[in-house]
Amino acid sequence: QVQLVESGGGLVQPGGSLRLSCAASRSIFSFNPMGWYRQAPGKERELVARMHSVGSINYADSVKDRFTISRDNAKNMINLQMNSLKPEDTAVYYCHFRDGQFDYWGQGTQVTVSS
Repeated sequence: QVQLVESGGGLVQPGGSLRLSCAASRSIFSFNPMGWYRQAPGKERELVARMHSVGSINYADSVKDRFTISRDNAKNMINLQMNSLKPEDTAVYYCHFRDGQFDYWGQGTQVTVSS
């Protein structure tokens, strides 16, 4: 079992930046992949960014060149740096870790992009 705790959401103006973090309750070395999803009101949950243990990273087309996913092994954490935010980025963001056949989700953090 692992607990995932997200932080860093909030309200930001269009063009602004936010940094989300997801802290795991144990070492993240065994998890593959790790990533971020989001769900806007009335929409399906969608992949935002995902990293694999071999080093490959996937981004949704809508966030390429604006968002960056990273990991901090020492802190058992992954991060999502979000720049040039747009109103359409408004959603609840969830971190997701997979360990073999088990999927773990964070509780979600609200990101609202509005003027």
